[in-house]
Amino acid sequence: MRLTKFLCVPLAVLGFVCTTPLSAQGGGTVAKVNGIAIPQSRLDLVIKAATAQGQPDSAEMRNALRENLITEEVLTQEAIKKGLDRNPDVVTQIDLARQGILIRAYQADFMRNNPVSDDELRKEYESVKSQMGDKEYKARHILVETEQEAKDLVASLKKGGVFEKLAGERSIDTGSKSNGGELGWSSAAVYVKPFSDALTKLKKGETTSQPVQTPFGWHVIRLDDVRTAVPPSFDEVKQNMQQRVLQRKFAAVVESLRKNAKVE
Repeated sequence: MRLTKFLCVPLAVLGFVCTTPLSAQGGGTVAKVNGIAIPQSRLDLVIKAATAQGQPDSAEMRNALRENLITEEVLTQEAIKKGLDRNPDVVTQIDLARQGILIRAYQADFMRNNPVSDDELRKEYESVKSQMGDKEYKARHILVETEQEAKDLVASLKKGGVFEKLAGERSIDTGSKSNGGELGWSSAAVYVKPFSDALTKLKKGETTSQPVQTPFGWHVIRLDDVRTAVPPSFDEVKQNMQQRVLQRKFAAVVESLRKNAKVE
């Protein structure tokens, strides 16, 4: 067995990569292991999975994947000899893997057979653009667990405390505390409503005089700057809009199927 970089596409993950028939080679046998044939279609599948992950197609890669399939067949046969295919936990895992592959195949089939028109995409684009607003805000915040902690921070800032220093020392937001609580440039719409409402009421350089509560905790917010938002063009986000619309439609299908299913 050749242990090369090409042996990184185990059969167990292929359900995530491809659920459709592959090349026209289809028939034929790659090898026989103790009389059990490994079909060409299986090799086609792992080749497609490998190239989809960015590995260049080559004779070396194909041979390495063939060797990998042979090894996996040997191990599968040994597991069956030991009766592991009848182990209840293994049976459950196999059932779950099968279910996952079928679900992904159903979703892929839905996406393929429900194209989104340009009119729908443009409506989605305009809707998202209007939600984002015409301004972007550069903000900082200090996030703490209790209202009293936040009030203490407000009092410290009024006495001359340095916002960036207090954020580094006290904030529980690990993503921003090391940068003095900086959140960067964003539309107000990306924040939860209590945060965005407080942010948009601030003037440049102002800090909230009262703590702001969100599901994440209590915030002290400072607005550093405001600028006119320049949204990406329709062509730049068209693919994202398509995924957004399709995911929403698929979610509606799932909800409908759940409602009509007889669950006892």
